[in-house]
Formats: sequence, structure tokens, C-alpha cells
Amino acid sequence: MPRLRIAMLTHSVNPRGGVVHAMQLAEAIQDLGHDVTLIVAAEPGKNFFRAVRCRTTLIPLPGLSGDLVATIGRRIQAYIDYFSQSDTDTFDIYHAQDAISGCAMAELSERGIIDGFVRTLHHLDRFDDTSLANWQNRSFVAAQHVLCVSRDWRDKLHKQHRIAATQVNNGVDVQRYSPTPQAHDETLRQSLDLTRGGPIFLTVGGIESRKNTLRIFAAFREVLLHRPNAQLVIVGGASLLNHHEYRQRFDDAVAESGIQEGHGRPLIITGPLPNADMPSLFRQADALVFPSLTEGFGLVVLEAIVSGTPAIVSLRPPFTDYLQHQDCIWTDPEDSAAIANAMLTAVDDFPTDSLPTIARRLSEEFSWAQSANTHLEIYRSLINAKGTHHA
Repeated sequence: MPRLRIAMLTHSVNPRGGVVHAMQLAEAIQDLGHDVTLIVAAEPGKNFFRAVRCRTTLIPLPGLSGDLVATIGRRIQAYIDYFSQSDTDTFDIYHAQDAISGCAMAELSERGIIDGFVRTLHHLDRFDDTSLANWQNRSFVAAQHVLCVSRDWRDKLHKQHRIAATQVNNGVDVQRYSPTPQAHDETLRQSLDLTRGGPIFLTVGGIESRKNTLRIFAAFREVLLHRPNAQLVIVGGASLLNHHEYRQRFDDAVAESGIQEGHGRPLIITGPLPNADMPSLFRQADALVFPSLTEGFGLVVLEAIVSGTPAIVSLRPPFTDYLQHQDCIWTDPEDSAAIANAMLTAVDDFPTDSLPTIARRLSEEFSWAQSANTHLEIYRSLINAKGTHHA
């Protein structure tokens, strides 16, 4: 296959699922001999949360202030301005992994500055604001080809928007995530003071409605009645969207409970952690608690399982699309008592000796190399359909 020049566009430098997907996919395609540039609009002084093995371009963002609509609008405009410059590199494929860069690509396509783009849709958000809703829709309606990382979202896209998307797989990095203890594990354990002697429950994605954090906390309160030394660690949460109202409700629930928060306390809220901490944290945890209400795929579930940690997930898509009955602990995400029971089951009854076999199967099914090859086939078919000659 001729060497392709690919622009992989993402919306953030923070460790969100779609950003991780964009980075891992870019590296896997680069490893297959193509030229990939990972492109993001970023505030001054910010960079990707980890080193990247391909070329990167950081489009400078002006100082952002104002409401969400204004800041998203300026982010979209930053991509448009960058690619409209006469000296900007051109690419064989423009691949947007989110609504912000996708909306910019739609505008650039309409102006004839680029010749179409690919859009991966991880999940759709619900917006009350008309501008945000319209931008999100435009980002995939205008695409040459839409990809989804789960059967659930592929089917929803067809049902709700009559768009025939192609399902492509996510991947899990088994070089990075494994059950083998590392020297950093104990350092992290001490720094977070995970030393109460009880089970450690981990939830990833910060405090927001679709991550179901309020019900996870309610479940944890029940768990403490049975396991008073348990700890709940809430990691991540760097999001462009505004979750202040939900966070206030969460803070009120914590205050009302009297449960102490902080390192060494029952509740630990870390915010975003250094990238190097995550493999250790998965190994430290006795269970990943991930009963999301809405999820694009849930990469952290694979990362936990291949780290040797049982995962608690919602008995609904997309989890039911790619996990078998024995792979995890299933729960009703809208019932905090059910989540509490699942947490106790994870530490008392889950057959952890089955995890290596499960991890092996899932890591073979969800490899980044396989995903990269699938994407390259799609890219090539789009280029051939245009009849464009590439050197």
C-alpha cells in the first residue's frame, strides 16, 4: 500500500476515551509505515497527557473565556483557521475523532479547502443549546464516512439519523496494562495512602452524570456498612463540558454522609492523574466500578481486565456488545443497592483466577494493530472512490 499522509484530529490533550483512541490508533497506523500527524487545538502551555510516537501539531488556542457555546465555537474556529492557511500541510485523509474537529472539517469541506473527511463517533451527547446540538449533528452528517467503536452506537446512528456507519474496534495496550507488579505500584499506594486495609474500589472518568458517580457513591456508602475499611478512588474528569451542577449535588451528598475525603480517607478524589499512574492504579484496585449510564465503549473496562482487576459494568450496551457473561460483574446502573451488591460480589465471589484467560481473549479481539489495518482498508477505499492518484 502506498504511504498515506493522515491527519488524526482530536478535541483535547486530556486522557478522555476518544482522545486515547485517537492517540493509540495514530501510533498503530504509524507503526504500519504511514505518516500520521495527531492534531489538536490546545491552550498555551498544554500538551498531550503522554508522549506520542507520531508527529503532533498543537493548534494554538487564544485565551478562552465565556460560556460553553462561545468556547466551543472558538475551538471549532481554531481548526478552520489553521487548515485555511496556504502553508498548512495537506493530507490524503482527514479523520476527526470528535464533534469539534468534525464540525470544522465539515466547514472546510464545504469551502472546498479539503476533499472530505472521516468521522469516528464514540457517543452522542444531549444538548439543550441549539448551537451545540447543531454542531454535533453537522460533524457526522457532513462526513464522507462515519465509523463507530460499538455496535450500539452504529445501530443508534442508523435508527436516529439514517446514517450507515462502519463498526471499527477499539484496542487495549497489553504492553502498558498487565497484572505484573511494578516498582511504581508501591509508590502510588503510599502517595494516595491506600493503606486502610480494606478493598479498594476504582472509578474512572471523574464526577459527571453519564458516569453515574452519585449512584456509585450511594453504593459505596452501603458497602462501608459491610467493609468499613473500604476506599473509593475517583480518578479523572478533565472535560470540556460543564458538570458543575452535578458536582455540586455530589459534594452535597458527601457532606451529608459525613464520609471523609482525602488521601488515606474512605473517599479519594484525585482529578486527572499522571499517565504513568494508571497501570499501577488498576493493579492496586480490587475492582473497577464502571456502571455508566451512557458510554461510547468503555476502554477502561478492557484496561482493568488485562491488569487482573474485576470490572463492574452496566447490564446494557455497549458493554453487552463486547463482553461475555463471565467476563465481569453485571449490574443495574439505575439501582445503587444493585451496584453495592456488585461491589461486594467483586471482592468476595468473583473468580479472579479466570481473568488471565478472559484477558487473553479480549486482548486478541481488541488489538490496535487490527484496528489500524481496518482503518487503512477504509481509507484506501475512500481514496479509490475519489479516483485520486497518490504517490
